[in-house]
Amino acid sequence: MKKQIFAIAAVAATCFTLGANIAHAEERIHIVGSSTVYPFASYTAEEFGQTTRYKTPVIESTGSGGGMKLFCAGDGLNTPDITNASRRMKAKEFKLCAKNGVNDITEVVIGFDGIAIAQSKANKGINLTRKQIMLAVAAEVPNKAGTALIPNPYHKWNEIDASLPNRPIIFYGPPTSSGTRDAFQDLVMKHLTKHMDVYTKLYKADKKKNKKYKKYKTIRTDGVYVPSGENDNLIVQKLIKDKNAFGIFGYSFLEENSDRVSAASIEGVQPEPDAISSGKYPVSRSLQFYVKNDHLKKVKGMQEYINLFVSEDMIGRDGNLTDIGLIPLPDARREKARHDTSVHKKLTLADLK
Repeated sequence: MKKQIFAIAAVAATCFTLGANIAHAEERIHIVGSSTVYPFASYTAEEFGQTTRYKTPVIESTGSGGGMKLFCAGDGLNTPDITNASRRMKAKEFKLCAKNGVNDITEVVIGFDGIAIAQSKANKGINLTRKQIMLAVAAEVPNKAGTALIPNPYHKWNEIDASLPNRPIIFYGPPTSSGTRDAFQDLVMKHLTKHMDVYTKLYKADKKKNKKYKKYKTIRTDGVYVPSGENDNLIVQKLIKDKNAFGIFGYSFLEENSDRVSAASIEGVQPEPDAISSGKYPVSRSLQFYVKNDHLKKVKGMQEYINLFVSEDMIGRDGNLTDIGLIPLPDARREKARHDTSVHKKLTLADLK
């Protein structure tokens, strides 16, 4: 059933490159953004097209960062109405929106997601710490004395920790435009390096030269980490072919492909719904979308689509989207999502700090 739902979602999505003006001329809602939120938005869009008098929205999976650039490019009808995001809007993106006349935005949180570190199911289970993962993917790591940073020399897991297998380090993960990559960098890399003197002292010693070391998040580019586009299903396919590899993607894709891939435990915790929603799983994040409120009166069906997305039928504990991997919000936060959309609560820069 889940595979059928994803197939429907894939068919429902229509590439934005057909042209936003055409989409709006046909009175279609235009949505861009996160590949992680994409299946949930696509399912909702298909349901919306089938059960209302409005046409199925046009959706493009651009990644959270790519979606923000398109969304914030201006307020005209040649720009997206909604952008999906697997991490929160950044202050610099909010400022870009304001600079380009996008001054009335509502943020809508729809659920939780865990970032899975997945591998082929043919492998034995493995437990990793965030520090081990960071040392595997960072471009620069501490030397043995812990006094300086050096180009990452690690190419096998047992070089990082003797308790880990003699297995090549290879990651297939999201590109720089992806909110999943941003969240991974925040929750794993920055979370650790901001407390590591070898990174922070270097920054303090020379703020201009070493600014990049503050909350260090630079991923290595020597072929160990392979950016694999915004199609998380492609990463799954790579894991099947390369049993040494790990893939980085959202819980919904792990759940959808549970017959082929499994997740590493992170600090002894598996990415399961209760652990993700409670925050016990260390690499958890919220999912959301952003609404360009000035378009609500110009694009037919936009408010109705939003209402459907935040309804109990979609994001509730037994909602349709839980069947394809969405982790529900607590009751009060789901009510807040509905309230924020009904009153078109305006996002402010202070909210993002």
